[in-house]
Amino acid sequence: MPIHAASHPSPLFDIPAGDLADALVVFARQSGRQILFAPAQVRGRRAPPVHKRIDPDRALARLLAGSGFRARSAPGGAYLLEAVPMPTRPHRPAAPMPATAPVDVAQIADIVVVGTPGGGSTRQAAAFAVTSVPRTAIDQLGAPATADVLRLVPGLTIETSGGKNGANIFVRGYPSGGDAEYVTFQTEGVPYFPPATLSFLENSQLYRIDESVQRVEAVRGGTGALLASGQPGATVNVIQREGGDRLAGLIKTSVIDDGEVRADAYLSGPIGPRTHVMVGGYVSRGDGIRSPGFAADRGGQITANLRQDLTRGSVLLFARYLDDRSQWLLPIPVKQTGRSIGAYPGFDPGTGTLAGPDTRTGTRNDGARYDLDDGRGARIVNLGGNVELRLGDTVTLRDKASWLTGDADTTGLVSDNVPPESAAAYAARMGGTIASLVTVADGRAVSPSQAVVRAGIWTVDKRIDALVNDATLEWATGPSKATVGVYATSYGSRDHWDIGNTLLLTATPQARRLDMTLAGGAVVTRDGFASGSSFLVDARYRGRDLAFYGVEEVKLGKWLRLDGGVRHQRHSVNGSARDTTAAGAGGPDGDPRTLYDNANVVFTDTRTPVRYRGGAWSWTLAANADATARFGAFARFSRGTSFPFFDNLRDGITLAPQIDTIEGGVKLTGPLSLYATLFRNTFHGLATTVIASGAPIASVGGARATGVELDGTWRVAPPLSVAFTGTWLDARYRRFFTDAGRTDLSGNRVQRQPVWQWRVTPTWDFAVARRKASLFTTLAYMGDRWSDVQNQQLLPGFLKWDAGATLDVSPRWRVQASADNLTNAIGLTEGNPRTLGQQAPGAIFARPIPGRSVNLSTSYRF
Repeated sequence: MPIHAASHPSPLFDIPAGDLADALVVFARQSGRQILFAPAQVRGRRAPPVHKRIDPDRALARLLAGSGFRARSAPGGAYLLEAVPMPTRPHRPAAPMPATAPVDVAQIADIVVVGTPGGGSTRQAAAFAVTSVPRTAIDQLGAPATADVLRLVPGLTIETSGGKNGANIFVRGYPSGGDAEYVTFQTEGVPYFPPATLSFLENSQLYRIDESVQRVEAVRGGTGALLASGQPGATVNVIQREGGDRLAGLIKTSVIDDGEVRADAYLSGPIGPRTHVMVGGYVSRGDGIRSPGFAADRGGQITANLRQDLTRGSVLLFARYLDDRSQWLLPIPVKQTGRSIGAYPGFDPGTGTLAGPDTRTGTRNDGARYDLDDGRGARIVNLGGNVELRLGDTVTLRDKASWLTGDADTTGLVSDNVPPESAAAYAARMGGTIASLVTVADGRAVSPSQAVVRAGIWTVDKRIDALVNDATLEWATGPSKATVGVYATSYGSRDHWDIGNTLLLTATPQARRLDMTLAGGAVVTRDGFASGSSFLVDARYRGRDLAFYGVEEVKLGKWLRLDGGVRHQRHSVNGSARDTTAAGAGGPDGDPRTLYDNANVVFTDTRTPVRYRGGAWSWTLAANADATARFGAFARFSRGTSFPFFDNLRDGITLAPQIDTIEGGVKLTGPLSLYATLFRNTFHGLATTVIASGAPIASVGGARATGVELDGTWRVAPPLSVAFTGTWLDARYRRFFTDAGRTDLSGNRVQRQPVWQWRVTPTWDFAVARRKASLFTTLAYMGDRWSDVQNQQLLPGFLKWDAGATLDVSPRWRVQASADNLTNAIGLTEGNPRTLGQQAPGAIFARPIPGRSVNLSTSYRF
């Protein structure tokens, strides 16, 4: 390798052991030098760690030692990777070297595997919109929720104001009432729970981001309608760290100013010449920023994987156990004056919550106990594996499998549809005047002028399981690469819901339960309960999917590639749900004077079957043209289908939405890396559902969306870079009806998705006493949105400011400080879904983003 005279001090490298392709990407970022190589060249190779200040030439030589590759300088100062002869081992045939492909520019987050039918591609070569979030970006985010990582992906609208579990994720104007209906999560390229969303379960809560994660990839549209589960919205792939040829690891401790503490760690390395392992995870405990007065956020995860390199392929096995809970954060009282949102008296919008020690436990009308400390989360086991076998010079067999089982339960205190009012006004709505009003805990008298609210104890128990297998056969010869695949899965859920159970509470943080009796003898509450169950579910479901797909990619000349493919999928569901009925006059106790149980719903002894059979074709066609190695463009049409899952079928909705997408984009790499995508989606047969007035209310029809996505990094100078994302979206309903088909909402904007959103993150790298340091800050804007399909509950736009700093105290020790929402911005992500139509000015229920918090962490790497 040539030795270059250095005009500046050698950079400080911090490259962990692992996959050689990943190590080269990190090297490119930390050295500021481009590397030209094809990902297929280095697939399966390992790189040792580099943790020192060293000349880039020497650092790269260490990464490539023993890999069968060397680097030379290319015009413009880049490194060019080229293969060198590898000596064969005695008595063992050497694995054939992959054919050297035309070089691609590998820069920050360029190497991706999600959305590709084979073993991976570069971002520059991908003919679809894809974003890869590297480990450094994850560390800067300090993301408490898995879904927070997707804030770096344009085209997605992310709401994590509900806590660490239970996010809402919206994709490119795809209409949805919440959760993550059009987002499939994978680990190591295979979906771990095929239904993208069930009510009270979105898949990001089944995986927590910790130090065992290497990076996260996300594809919007594109080839997603064909591969794996056939998700036409967004497919997110979580990629784990893997062991290298040397022992490596990290120990990290974090403390948040709200009192939460967390410890992360991983350990990786070889256990044989061709066998490598990694074990990692985290544990945490704390009250959370909206403290209920008890440790509502707690849990942990442990992940392990083992890779065995074979003569002509490899086997990867992985296992994961998650046991994590956090408080389910829901709308609280705030004050609305026109477009301005302020604090309701006594309630801090950034830290307040109705849940508290007095509401933590109790007994519902049906005699069942509840505990808000159970919160929302999951306790699951996930096992899986990837096998890759090269069956010759042109044929490769790949098989990816996953098995998951466990519980994903929810217990929360859900605000009612009426904002704070005086106790006297509430009594009048109950039909009388107050004879007695006392606190449940100690029997103290409460003034009739006390502001009160109602909030329900909702419990949703889910026992879930899934078995998934995705097998592909790839045939690559000359300019052609053909892939055929079979995707098969069986999955189920055992549900028990108890919704309603409203408590009469003081309109204060960590509210207190109240008991009320009216003049004339009517008893309004029992131990604070003003009602019993309003909606019950006792159901069991089993779903099965079988899909066949084929994709062909052809290279025409030096710069043009065409690809196309088809998929056919059969979707079947069998199950049953127990029927319910009103408890009857006077409720279960037969006494009409006990108002707290007069509207109870109870189970009957009959069940209603749930059954669905359906199938659909999906297809795509695309072209990708590279004018130069740094500039290209693509265009694609795709048609996908999203089948109905358990909850819609239970409610009698059998629509299978069909989505047509036209998209095109340009890709630029260099000092300015820019990925810009224009798309247009058309939806047919969609359905959205909210639970209001104690029962699901559905809206059905169509929609159309047009948008632009920007994603890039501008490396202004060696110490300064600016990362940015932005989305413009015009998404509106078409032939869309609610209120049992009586109300046409065509022309309304799709709920919960803004016209404008963007984020800008400048980072300044410098040295303090010859130690590497960084300062970074983020400005993020969320534009106006509508909380409801009627477009009557406005969520005003807001600007959020975050910042942080890192300092390498030594080559192994690092400290980091991150501040979230520095200005305590009040940004609403949800109005009151329990209310249909506009909320009156003044006190309303809404869900704001959390207030300011500071996270301090220290890590030791070896």
